Amino acid sequence: MGRLLLGAHMSIQGGLHRAIERGVALGCTALQLFTRNNVQWRAAPLAEEECERFRAAWAASGIGPMVAHANYLIDLASRDERVARLSLEGLVMEFQRAAALGLRWVVLHPGCHQGAGEERGLRQVVELAARALDATSGLPVGLLLETTAGQGTSLGYRFEQLAWLLDALGRPERLGVCFDTCHVFASGYDLRGEGGYQAVMAEFDRVIGLDRIHAIHLNDSRRELGSRVDRHAHIGRGKLGLAAFRSLLRDSRFAEVPKLIETPKSDAERDDCDAANLGKLRRLARGGPKS
Repeated sequence: MGRLLLGAHMSIQGGLHRAIERGVALGCTALQLFTRNNVQWRAAPLAEEECERFRAAWAASGIGPMVAHANYLIDLASRDERVARLSLEGLVMEFQRAAALGLRWVVLHPGCHQGAGEERGLRQVVELAARALDATSGLPVGLLLETTAGQGTSLGYRFEQLAWLLDALGRPERLGVCFDTCHVFASGYDLRGEGGYQAVMAEFDRVIGLDRIHAIHLNDSRRELGSRVDRHAHIGRGKLGLAAFRSLLRDSRFAEVPKLIETPKSDAERDDCDAANLGKLRRLARGGPKS
């Protein structure tokens, strides 16, 4: 296998380029970041000087692929007309900012139907996502729909739902999936053990296609299989265990896919937790402990 594309979601506090500096300090070879405040609708436009500084830092870093995670407020399935409108505008902004920084993908949770029903929610996701993609048709940035845990009324917790969204939207060159291990496990797919891992991946391949996975979130789960509760845990310290991570890290089908942790940070937001989780994953990738 070639270079392991492994990293973390890094803070942009102090400037977008600081996420790269933090990633370099941890030995990251891939990275995820927000391109703006993740819990505010408004954002100051990106200055060209800021974009140039970011791109220069990236080029000098040795870090490979980087993806943007969309603002948490964006909900394409929302029944609230104002939220739906702001979500559409926000997704367009995410594409524009990612393009300015040279990022290829924006990761997005499909949305929550809020009691309107899954079918109606999925159709609204398609409507608004299509409008955002059309509005940014000239940009070399795509959308990765993230697998979800199915908490509350969130959509995208079944592979069939994601397959339907991808098929309805078309545009395969601009659409794919971000596979989150915690979410998939919490939604009911048992990744534990080599047999469980292979069975889940075979099911994903049958329903969607493994070639549609362009980013992977490596998170253990604080809650049990099928809980439909989204609570990330440190690697090997949750209900998922280490075997699934070892299988995934050594799966040659994902050699070129960035693998990114979103595990809990320390209270002081230091890098100690990230370093520990990344270190454990690197050992697993080399064939380290199986349990």
